[in-house]
Amino acid sequence: MRRDVSPRVIAAAIFAVAIAAIGGAWAYESLGYLPCELCYKERIPYYASFVLAPLAGLAAQTGRAGLARAAFLLLSLLFLADTALSIYHSGVEWKIFAGPSDCSGPLSSAASMDDFMKQLQTVKVVRCDTPTLWVLGLTLANWNVLISGALALLAATGARGNAALSR
Repeated sequence: MRRDVSPRVIAAAIFAVAIAAIGGAWAYESLGYLPCELCYKERIPYYASFVLAPLAGLAAQTGRAGLARAAFLLLSLLFLADTALSIYHSGVEWKIFAGPSDCSGPLSSAASMDDFMKQLQTVKVVRCDTPTLWVLGLTLANWNVLISGALALLAATGARGNAALSR
């Protein structure tokens, strides 16, 4: 016999994974490793889930299935888009795709030596095409493909569960 997982449990799981992912990212930064521009963008759904996951769980608990379903659907779409962005980022790291010019393109030349020295003192560019950490053979962008894809499926499951509750 199959037992359905409650929307509250799904919301709590999404929230917990988001906290762990962002906490891990911040811990990594505290060691002196700065994220690239794509890494920052990949965090957006995790931050959104700090609000949307508790909203979905609370709405499901209080019988507001439509609101819970909408929150879960939005979470699913955000994490699905994040999966696509992480696939792109992984491709940039593997040199399959050209990355954004501000973090993987050619370095611009300065007009003069003074301009060059000023750039060296003020600009810290973190390249999107050069991973700084590998965990079990995968980069953080590779891991985010798996994690955000799983969260997209989990949120879609929560939305389906709430659709069944509202009938």
